[in-house]
Amino acid sequence: MRGAKALTLLAMLLLIIAGGTVFFHRVEGWSWLDSYFFTVVTLSTVGYGELVPATPMGKIGTTVFILVGLGIFAVAIQQFGAFAVKKREEHTEWLIARLGHRHPNDQEEPEAANDPDTPESGER
Repeated sequence: MRGAKALTLLAMLLLIIAGGTVFFHRVEGWSWLDSYFFTVVTLSTVGYGELVPATPMGKIGTTVFILVGLGIFAVAIQQFGAFAVKKREEHTEWLIARLGHRHPNDQEEPEAANDPDTPESGER
């Protein structure tokens, strides 16, 4: 289920980027590259300000694009972040389980590598 959710979010993100690119190319008359660049910069909230919609339809479309696209973009970033954190937790649990497994013949605790050397009582 997690994989399907990630693919759905990725597909929605790609769809909103493609839709924005086509919209700005047609409405503003920008090149495909400029339209794509503006779409990604606007969606990611970076907003360099190099390109600015000049037509009323472009301005209205940009505000709608920001409201819809930013929500999808934020959810996608949050989900991919949550996935990364989950993987990190699973790896940490695996490491703890692996390090916690000792051979049954080991009777005494192994010495930790970071324990400070302390003199025995009576030694100086």
